[in-house]
Amino acid sequence: MRQKLCNEDGATTAEYVIITLAAVGFAGLLLTILRSSEVKQMLMDMVHSALSVPTSE
Repeated sequence: MRQKLCNEDGATTAEYVIITLAAVGFAGLLLTILRSSEVKQMLMDMVHSALSVPTSE
């Protein structure tokens, strides 16, 4: 009986499934955040300021 309880066959697969589900959930949350208009505008402003060349006066 004890040997059956200590058997860890399939434990690695279950861990991979849990990690994959967590990654998919995080990706979904990130997509939801990045689709908002405020975040899009903030990212566009950052890219614009990074690509613009400062003018000397």
